[in-house]
Amino acid sequence: MRLLLAIACLFVGFILPALADTRGQGDLIYVAGSTKKVCQLTGDLDRERGQPTRSETGKRFGVTGTDLGSTFEHRGRLFFLFGDTGGRPGWRDAVAWTKSRDPAAILLDFYRDPDGKWLPPTVPGVQLGAFEVPSGGVSVRGRMYVVFTTDWSPTTYVMGRSVLAASDDDGKTWKALYDLSLTRFINVSFQMSDGWLYIFGSGRYRKSSAYVARVRPGEITDRSRIRYLGGIGPDGQPRWTTVEGEATPLFHDDVVGEFSVTYCKPVRRYVLLYNSPNPRGIVLRSATTPWGPWSPVSVVFDPWRDGGYGHFMHIPANFKADKSDSVEDPGRENEWGGEYGPYLISRFTTGRAGRCRIFYSMSTWNPYQVVVMQTDLALESTGAQSTIPFPTIADGSAPPPGGVRSRQR
Repeated sequence: MRLLLAIACLFVGFILPALADTRGQGDLIYVAGSTKKVCQLTGDLDRERGQPTRSETGKRFGVTGTDLGSTFEHRGRLFFLFGDTGGRPGWRDAVAWTKSRDPAAILLDFYRDPDGKWLPPTVPGVQLGAFEVPSGGVSVRGRMYVVFTTDWSPTTYVMGRSVLAASDDDGKTWKALYDLSLTRFINVSFQMSDGWLYIFGSGRYRKSSAYVARVRPGEITDRSRIRYLGGIGPDGQPRWTTVEGEATPLFHDDVVGEFSVTYCKPVRRYVLLYNSPNPRGIVLRSATTPWGPWSPVSVVFDPWRDGGYGHFMHIPANFKADKSDSVEDPGRENEWGGEYGPYLISRFTTGRAGRCRIFYSMSTWNPYQVVVMQTDLALESTGAQSTIPFPTIADGSAPPPGGVRSRQR
């Protein structure tokens, strides 16, 4: 009996406080001054630093510019899903990979088409033109699954359908399995947890909140096996439904378009990033379970505060002479850069004792490239700051929030 009591005391005195260090400290928030650009991932030249990019994607594969960059692990390689890509007609998409374990030294490789340029992904029966892009992927039992958004409407500015496709040759060829969604899971992010494959989703482009569904990984090929979060019961437990139309939002913020989710082990939190017009920037929400409750937003990247504008995001030449730069794409001197498409790269996450450092890809619009960013996060009681005054623009002009995603060049 005394031995059992001693063990119990040790549990209470040591184990429980250790759990409280991460589970009872409140929300996960931005550590002031921690956001930095790590490297420019795509293109040939980092104009901010005046040096070639490590991957030189234009010279090596014809990828002159691109956006997005959702990631997932597959057979020991980290795969990137890029959106509309410049370098061949039609703004075709691109799939790349790396074996790098250093976020500052990522070397991208692409499959090659017979013409020597990158091989765009094609899904038979699925249109993949401009604005129709891969949004999220996952590897299950050695097979790739990727959700492609399609049915773009230039009049309503909507991506109207998502299709789950599979590849059995590591992303060289694809076949469509089924329509995943027409409403609430158009853009997606996958997360494996506790024997489930969670599918986070958003609906109408930048006019939707976020949702979550789940399926057993081995049953992903059967759409009827997907269960959608339909609310939280009186006992505090999630209620799952077979009807997508009954899915309830994780939080109410109808601005979500591109986004990503990962689980950060050092702080035992799920982290969700998306671009927001208000508050402006890339914002974070966190939760201890996939169904929440999810925290209020914390801005992890503001283009003025964190050295984006005038450094690796363009300020138009006609805005202010003292803020001019030379990072813009040719012929786009009067077009704002804009941040969007924050995709967490789980491979590089580090941290301990209630803090973590996340890495994510982010699109800059002008220049039309993807950069890798890093941000430090901490649970509230560790002293992180979540609110910092944002610079104002004296003459009242303002850049477009969150990137414009417009082909009008």
